[in-house]
Amino acid sequence: MSDKEKFISIYKEKITREGSAELLAYLCSESCDFFTAPASTRFHGAEVGGLCRHSLNVYECLVDIMNRKRMKEVYGIHYSDESIAIAALLHDLCKINFYRVDSRNVKKNGTWTVVPYYTIDDTLPYGHGEKSVYIASGFMRLTRDEAFAIRYHMGFSGPEDNGTVGKALEMFPLAFALSVADMEAAYFLEGMPEEN
Repeated sequence: MSDKEKFISIYKEKITREGSAELLAYLCSESCDFFTAPASTRFHGAEVGGLCRHSLNVYECLVDIMNRKRMKEVYGIHYSDESIAIAALLHDLCKINFYRVDSRNVKKNGTWTVVPYYTIDDTLPYGHGEKSVYIASGFMRLTRDEAFAIRYHMGFSGPEDNGTVGKALEMFPLAFALSVADMEAAYFLEGMPEEN
């Protein structure tokens, strides 16, 4: 099963609220590059389909985190399968139609060659997490926990004030769990691509 097929399967099974079908139709449309876009320009998932693969990896990590006995029995944290899927699968919608391929000269074995690379072409400069919330909210209503999780999924690595981030992670456990899942996927599952 391809990453696209897996994403669509999980999405259809777990996300059923009003507007979700329209959002999926947009993700699958010609005007959206979600399934072919990279997840970054040169770090984790800097390859065709990297964004979809990263979203799936974050989903699997978040499911594992939320299924821990400690989360449920000690901390009393419970979220629906739908909220977990929404937070993980949609956290990086901000990267839709965000990257483009350019080329540069690179010296390999003493010879200059032209190689492709990803660069940013942000036509909707609305931030990172907040842009993902904005896109998802255009199709379906998010719960407050889902919106804050997506908004603050970068945790303390984003440009926000640390006090604001800390307060959001404290108030919304799904935000904390999603930020951990995002880092786990990026650093441990995906890591740095090999140099060209």
